[in-house]
Amino acid sequence: MSGDGRALRTQLAIGFMCVALVVYFVLLGRTAVVLISSGEAAPIGLGVAVLILPFIGLWVLVATLKAGLAHQRLARKARETGMELDVSELPRRASGRIQRDAADALFATVRTELENDPDNWVRWYRLARAYDYAGDRSRARETMKKAVQMEEAAP
Repeated sequence: MSGDGRALRTQLAIGFMCVALVVYFVLLGRTAVVLISSGEAAPIGLGVAVLILPFIGLWVLVATLKAGLAHQRLARKARETGMELDVSELPRRASGRIQRDAADALFATVRTELENDPDNWVRWYRLARAYDYAGDRSRARETMKKAVQMEEAAP
């Protein structure tokens, strides 16, 4: 399947999941209202607690979508400037993930690039991608946050 077809399929899946979550939040809110309207102390307490869940879920949904859109923006800008990491030639496991040694070597190269140009958000973006390819998701997320902040602050 082409890149555009895959991207459209991904966007449709994300849209479907967002709609499904909103429907779930509405149903959860209705359940909370029924519990609160019962007039008894225990169901009212439970209803208030359940009523909070859709708001937390909505906040998480919006924050996740916002971060995803920011990451896509950085990826597009890096690609437009020819700075996207090219991993097409790296050896892969049967699962499709990049082999560990190759990912580690890529990470070392990208880290050196960042050390030589630490004020460039693209270098931080590339480091985040290298962390991801090396399997370190938590550092990848933190580094991507820094790249987004730097890109937003750039003139």
